[in-house]
This record gives sequence, structure tokens and C-alpha cells, in this order.
Amino acid sequence: MNRGKLIVLEGIDGSGKSTNYKLLCERLAKNGVDYHSIVFPRYDQDSSALIRMYLNGEFGSKPDDVNAYTASTFFSVDRFASYKSDWGALYEQGALIMADRYTTSNAVHQGAKMDKNELSEYFDWLYDLEFDKMKLPKPDLVLYLDVDIEISLSRMRKREAQTNTNADIHEKDIDYLKRCLETAQIACEHFGWTRIPCRDTDGRERTIQEIHEDIYRIVREII
Repeated sequence: MNRGKLIVLEGIDGSGKSTNYKLLCERLAKNGVDYHSIVFPRYDQDSSALIRMYLNGEFGSKPDDVNAYTASTFFSVDRFASYKSDWGALYEQGALIMADRYTTSNAVHQGAKMDKNELSEYFDWLYDLEFDKMKLPKPDLVLYLDVDIEISLSRMRKREAQTNTNADIHEKDIDYLKRCLETAQIACEHFGWTRIPCRDTDGRERTIQEIHEDIYRIVREII
């Protein structure tokens, strides 16, 4: 069976992930690279109903009101539905799949609810659920946008002002976002993700184009 490749772009809210994902996909298309794009969660699909209820605060006003294992299943089911109804056959036939978020987002955002000494067990449970039990593909490459809390918050507030939108329960909780950043560092080591720094060695915030060039170079090396 000639399975394809799955490349994931990951990062917390305000990391510039959506912008960089869009730039990457546009450049691949411009250079004649065939791919299929998936973006999670799929808010416009029935399979994300529990995700929407959770993020809108219907199960509690704070992320910790729903434990990591329960919340993880909401997102996992949406991914399973997408695989079966959208991109699974393409992947099995050898297609390149580009993903804005994946199982990796559960590792970061739900893992942030766990004590550090529980993370390894949770990570193993999560990957067993999605990759062994649900039979979803494992990523060939995960690129993690390594941002700090200052950049994250600044970008989120700017986005909210520009789009006239309100933050969800994840985005409103600054302590939770800080825990996500700490958890992401542990996940990077645990899973071997590739970090893309959002500041240079002098502490300067790198431009979107500088980050994009790093991302594109790494992606082209494996496709």
C-alpha cells in the first residue's frame, strides 16, 4: 500500500499558525505541489458539535471544567469523521496531506490540564486512542511554532479587534495558555517535533516571512 505523507503545523493560539499554514499551502500550490488541506477543528461539521459546546463554555467556563481525557475525545471524534469522510482514501492512495492542527493539539491543550508527572501516561493514552484504536495516520512531520506568551497574547487581542470576535474559554484563560506553552515544550521532546522559533537568538520577534522560509525549507526536504 502506497500511503501518503501527513505534515502538521502546530502552535498555541496567537502563534501565527493559521497565517503560516496559509502561506505554506499557497507556496506549495504555486510551485506545482499537489496536496490536500485539512484544518481542525472542523467547526462547520456535525462531528464538532461537542467541541463547539465545550469551547463556548456550555460544560463550564474554564478549560479545567472538562478533564483532559474527556475533552480529548471530542476532538478525536472530529478527526476520525474527517478521515473517513474527507481525506482517508486520498492518504491511502499516496497523497500529501497538509494539516492545520491534529492529534498534536490535544497533546498541548489537553495535556496542559495534567500534572507534569502524568503527562507521559496521557501522551501514550492519546496516541494509542487515535493511532491504534481509531487507526488514524501518524504524522510524518510536526512543525511546532515556538512562541512565547507575550507574542501570543498580543496577536490574539489584535485579531479579536480586527475581526470583532470574542475569545473562547481557552483563549481567555492566560494561566491556561502559559501551561499550554510549558506542555508544548515537553511534548516536543516526547514526540520529537521540529521547533520553529518565533524569536531569534537576540530576542527579536521574527517576521512571518522569516518563519515561513524555515517552514517551507523543512517541508520540501521530506516531500
